[in-house]
Amino acid sequence: MRLTLSRLFFSLSTALGAALSVCAAQAGEVQVAVAANFTAPIKEIAAQFEQDTGHKVVAAFGPTGGFYTQIRNGAPFDVFLAADDTTPEKLDKEGATVPGSRFTYAIGKLVLWSAREGYVDDKGEVLKKNEFRHLSIANPKAAPYGLAGMQTLAKLGLTEAIRPKLVEGANITQAYQFVATGNAELGFVALSQVYKDGKITGGSAWLVPANLYDPIRQDAVILLKGRDNPAAKALLDYLKGPKAAAVIKAYGYELQTAK
Repeated sequence: MRLTLSRLFFSLSTALGAALSVCAAQAGEVQVAVAANFTAPIKEIAAQFEQDTGHKVVAAFGPTGGFYTQIRNGAPFDVFLAADDTTPEKLDKEGATVPGSRFTYAIGKLVLWSAREGYVDDKGEVLKKNEFRHLSIANPKAAPYGLAGMQTLAKLGLTEAIRPKLVEGANITQAYQFVATGNAELGFVALSQVYKDGKITGGSAWLVPANLYDPIRQDAVILLKGRDNPAAKALLDYLKGPKAAAVIKAYGYELQTAK
């Protein structure tokens, strides 16, 4: 009996080891360029993705416009998660992506936010009062949320009055940090940076009405470097699934409705 059990244990151990070896051999790594506004969600999604698939996500965060330049100059990214739909579309037309891989993974929302409780009212009247010293905003030439902020000021007729008070961050993360550290009393940031599970996580905010800026459709695409990387396709498939959707919605994004 001892010999039989010993052989059985050995057989099971061998089989388990072989299975783990196969999984390890099949697991890959995907290099992802991620728009700064999506930093927190992708970290959660990546952890789930790695646990469920064995593939490893190596992410870099920054402005969409900056990533476009890096990609065109040969940066080694497999996947691009942009903060708009125009930049991935442009890369599509330039032949820098895998045809048919592009889709909208999230629709972003703009918020006027202050780290101070009660500083920003729920109708954004604080902008019209113009009693603050600094308003933080991401570079509108590189960051779609910065562009949305400028569009909002234009729609409200406040561009020229507020322009001298603008403090510009290189990306939406830096724009957020200016407000969080008190270097600016308030700023235009992505809702995802200050929102989790149905509420603003600190300070005060005005959710900017969608009619004041162009829709922020955020597209994902596989780049040419990732065309033969199974982990790249697996990640985009995962972004379309229910687990990723739950995380994306938890951070205040909307999802593209099926056509």
